[in-house]
Amino acid sequence: MQTLLNTTQLQRQNQEFMGTGGRSEENRPCGFRPAFMDIDTHTVYESRFADGRPAPIHVLDGLPDELVVARSSSGRIAAVKASVIAGFVLATRFYNREEAAHFISALVS
Repeated sequence: MQTLLNTTQLQRQNQEFMGTGGRSEENRPCGFRPAFMDIDTHTVYESRFADGRPAPIHVLDGLPDELVVARSSSGRIAAVKASVIAGFVLATRFYNREEAAHFISALVS
């Protein structure tokens, strides 16, 4: 059983990928943009704030309602479907965190 993606999971991923290039702060200079992919449909969603502006980090609030499985009492997205993963878009290609880290490590090697 997969775990629902929520802000706690995103924070854990940021810790896990610290220093690897698998975080927005580390790969943004290379043109990566934070995004999510629903692995069931292969649909990619660039990370956006609730008002639609592009977000510089992974933010759940801009994801469409069909992905949302839980909201906080204030209406913010608390969790999305377990099939949604965090990653990045470079040009038109989606990279999961591991792929982005590998791409960045190849650049500095």
